Amino acid sequence: MRGGNLWQLGQSITRRLAQADKKAITRRSFASEAEQKKTVLYDFHVAHGGKMVPFAGWGMPIQYKDSIMDSTLNCRENGGLFDVSHMCGLSLKGKDCIPFLEKLVVADVAGLTPLTGTLTVFTNEKGGAIDDSVITKVTDDHIYLVVNAGCRDKDLAHIEEHMKAFKAKGGDVSWHIHDERSLLALQGPLAAPVLQHLTKEDLSKIYFGEFRMLDINGAHCFLTRTGYTGEDGFEISVPSENAVDLAKAILEKSEGKVRLTGLGARDSLRLEAGLCLYGNDMEQHITPVEAGLTWAIGKRRRAEGGFLGAEVILKQIETGPSIRRVGFFSSGPPARSHSEIQDEKGTSLGEVTSGGFSPCLKKNIAMGYVKSGSHKAGTKVKIVVRGKLYDGNVTKMPFVPTKYYKPS
Repeated sequence: MRGGNLWQLGQSITRRLAQADKKAITRRSFASEAEQKKTVLYDFHVAHGGKMVPFAGWGMPIQYKDSIMDSTLNCRENGGLFDVSHMCGLSLKGKDCIPFLEKLVVADVAGLTPLTGTLTVFTNEKGGAIDDSVITKVTDDHIYLVVNAGCRDKDLAHIEEHMKAFKAKGGDVSWHIHDERSLLALQGPLAAPVLQHLTKEDLSKIYFGEFRMLDINGAHCFLTRTGYTGEDGFEISVPSENAVDLAKAILEKSEGKVRLTGLGARDSLRLEAGLCLYGNDMEQHITPVEAGLTWAIGKRRRAEGGFLGAEVILKQIETGPSIRRVGFFSSGPPARSHSEIQDEKGTSLGEVTSGGFSPCLKKNIAMGYVKSGSHKAGTKVKIVVRGKLYDGNVTKMPFVPTKYYKPS
């Protein structure tokens, strides 16, 4: 999840830095400096050596003084602290907020236990993905969700349009966009022990996907045990006036082991974890079934439908999709977005949507879409990079095992 074309932006740097050869970053989401929005941590990033780049209309750190390679490895070995305040948090409230949201997403929201959440997909009438989102059922009349920065405007317009129609029929739902809050992601094996120093709540009793409202470093926060790296960790929604102090406290309590980490390493980490990047691996013409997210469609929703595009999606579940998202290992230069995938006879099977060099595995990894029948692990393929064919093979994802904190 978590929008924009970061692989071209970030992982192109990872590959070049690994070869001690920095290269210009291409295919950014450009905005002039005057137009760029800044998170409350912007000056904090600059003071800590953050290299700021335009992304989804915001000035964001792509890396700090360490390389993206080192930053990726440190997150897996110790921990990383990410500013993800460009993303949009919002709350839906009212006695009908769940039936309203279930018209727009594939998740069984009603079936969630209070204070738990799930990854879901906002769909359009054709079953395509408008965006992916982590949603949390706080109570039966309060849903908290976070949508991607690059999708904010279209997501909010989509929700508002349907909310007006829903309320016109007597539905009880309202919303609040949490622009008064910032969002930090603390990820890696030291995330819980470091954060525990800053709160009285026993974090060992909060499992992956669970949510709490609690005081952290003296500020009232929304805490979700989740992330975008495959590691254990948390996303912390904090009042913006307390965000810099919280970031400082986390870094201090870690004694230098948790480092500020930029968008470049965040993208390396999510690819290694086999997670979709909206705008690359999921788009408006790709369904959740094709994207390998059938597991996110609740059993009740499969039986009842009732969400946009349900007819298309439920038919795909029954008969199988024509294309599927898969992982690859490949030789030669790392595959990039739009690299063609062929079978051994030269027939086109599909294309790569994200790819690069894995800092943890020390080899090329990629994901993309191929025709059904060519999606099984071990299938040999050819991948076209800069006009030349290189050997590849389909593999299961995640590439790096996930370490989510779940009940034993």
